[in-house]
Order: sequence, then C-alpha cells, then structure tokens
Amino acid sequence: WLRRTGAVLAGTPLLAGLLQLPAASPVEAAAPAAPKAASDDGSVAVSVDSLTPGAPAEGDTVTVTGTVTNTGKKAVTKAAVGLRVGPLMDTRSSIDTVAKNSGDVDGPVGSEIDDKYSEKFSKLAPGVSQPYTLSVPADELDLGQDGVYDLSVTLTGETSDQPWEQTLGVRHTFLPWQPDEADTKTRTTFMWPLISTVHMTAETGSDEEQTPVFLDDELAAEISPGGRLDRMVALGRDLDVTWVIDPDLLASVEAMTTRYEIPGENADDKNAVGGHQEVAKRWLTEVQRAVADKEVVALPFGDPDLASLAHHGTSVTGSLRHLKEATDVASGTVESILHVKPSTDFAWPVEGAVDPSIVKVSTSAGADKVIARGDTFEGGRDLTYTPTAPRPIGGGTTAV
Repeated sequence: WLRRTGAVLAGTPLLAGLLQLPAASPVEAAAPAAPKAASDDGSVAVSVDSLTPGAPAEGDTVTVTGTVTNTGKKAVTKAAVGLRVGPLMDTRSSIDTVAKNSGDVDGPVGSEIDDKYSEKFSKLAPGVSQPYTLSVPADELDLGQDGVYDLSVTLTGETSDQPWEQTLGVRHTFLPWQPDEADTKTRTTFMWPLISTVHMTAETGSDEEQTPVFLDDELAAEISPGGRLDRMVALGRDLDVTWVIDPDLLASVEAMTTRYEIPGENADDKNAVGGHQEVAKRWLTEVQRAVADKEVVALPFGDPDLASLAHHGTSVTGSLRHLKEATDVASGTVESILHVKPSTDFAWPVEGAVDPSIVKVSTSAGADKVIARGDTFEGGRDLTYTPTAPRPIGGGTTAV
C-alpha cells in the first residue's frame, strides 16, 4: 500500500453542515486585519485594535479602542477622534473596496455619530501616539437592515499651515449587525485527523501468543505526553470537531497495551520487548473520552493513498478488493476500541486532490462523499456569496 507519509497536524475546516462550532468573532470573520502603518493620504495614522461586541444587538454598547499617531511634521491641534457609520455593504466587492482603502482620508467615511461620543486631544505632537476608547449605544448608530456596515474611526483637527478642521486620519473596520436571531445559522465543521505512518508490521513473534512486532518504537513518542498525537487529542477534546481516524493507528496502539516487540539494533540481534504499555493505555483512554458523543469518521484501514491507487494501482489484481476490505474492517476496529460507531462513507485523498479516476476509486469501496480542495472546482470563484461546501458531482457522489 502506498500511504500518506506526512503526518497531518492541522485539521481542515469545512463549511460542511456536519457539526456546529462556536462562531468566530464577527470582527475576525468579516474583517481583514486593518494595517497599522500610516496611510499615505493622512498625516495621522489611526489603528483599530478592538471592537466589542463583534456583532452587537439592540441595547448593546459598541466600544472601539485603538491609537492615533501623528506621523506628520506639524502638531495637530483641536484633535478629535470620532466614529462614523457608512452604508450597508451587501457584496464582497464593496467589502473588498473598503478593506483596500482602509486609511484613505479622501474616501467616503459615512455619517458622523453625535459629537458627545468622540474623544478630544488639545494637541497631538509629531511622533506622539495617544490611545483612545470610543463607546456608543448601538441604538445611536442608526443601523437599518441586517448586514455588514462600514464603521470608520476618524481623526479631525488643525495644523499651523492648514488652520481649519479637516480629516487627517481614518481607519475603516466592519460592523456586522443582526439584532434578531437568524432563521438558519451557517454550520461549520473542522476535520481533526488522528493519522500516523505504519508502525506495526505483519510479522509476529514465534511464541504461542503471536506477539506483534513493530518496525520501531517511534509511535510511543507520538502518544506520550507532549507528543504529536497526544497534543492532537488534548487540543481536540474541548472542540466541536469531526474526528477523522485511521483504524490502523488505533489497532497499533492497542497492540502496544500488551506485550510487543521491536527489532534489535543489528540484523542478528533478537527482538527487544517494548515497554510502553501504560503510555498506550493512557492514550487510548484519552481518545475514548475525547470522541464520546462526537462525530467520528473512519478512513479505510491503513489510510491508503487513493490517488496513487487510482493512477498506478488499478491494474494490480485485487487492489480494489483490498480497498473494500480495508473499508469494511475500519468500522469494526473503531467501534471495538473507542466504543463509538463511525461513519465510513467519506474518502479523503491526499491533500484533497481529486480527479475522475480518484473519485471512481474512492467510491468503489462504498464512500459517497469525497473530501476535496476548494480550488478543484472552478465554479464559485466569482460568486458574491459563500456557497455551501457539499457539491454534487454526479453518480450520487458529493464532494465536500
């Protein structure tokens, strides 16, 4: 079997409707981080460091914090930091435009909020930074229908060579507004893989117990406290994730809970007895706790490389039959060790790369959903909305 050789540490996020995750802060989700460098168009750099709450409701108070820095050569007098609310932005292009021109003092900045919510500085010397905090009741923002609004922080003031009030700095950010509960929430999932490379061989000891023999003892390091697989379990335990597990990994660790052997350093040496039984027992217990009541996907046993099989292995007699057997044994292995019933109808080619031959092989073992990279599909790049992750690709198969 050709296998994934890279042990995946980071999971894959999908708008898949499989599990509900706590939503990211709307400021994080909707707004690119505003650059803090000075704008070419203004003599005062304005930063927006926080906006709370990220998506206010009626009755909330919106608080914006940041700093203003005089990057010019003249002192700014009668300086005032205030908030302005622009129009509803209902397309990606309008949001992109605001993001690209976040510090443009000549661009539109919307309607000014009541002056009583501004913060004033009598003088802002060159090179000097001042923090600001602006708080305004959401009801005073005069927001209309649900959506994302352009919220800008402006610094107005005068200089000795231009002694009249003018906008000297601006920073745009985004304010999601949805006072009422949504009828349908966007659901997301995060695929969290417990996958490793091969560690246990097909060889067994010559004793009556047929003691399993491992290639090496490196798996013990991965499941020991602080090891990669130990950290994956510890991190994923408190998250709403979909666990994607190679049953071969579970079977290998379970084999380590009793007597197992590893080859000696030299070819003529006898096999050494492994000594990490307690580590294996502890890790399996932690995995059982982590996946309880969670969605679990079992990959075919051994996590075979579906792309290599599709492109180079179908001519090998029995290769697809072995893939079906690897899928059939996956569910029983996971259920017997973790005491949860997994899904086996997902296929995950390496890095989510798919083509018709990979899809054909992936579904030959019973999967009807294939995890795919988003750039596999041309459609959707120019859409003004985010399409759902599942895409029907024919023959009853769904690419996710």
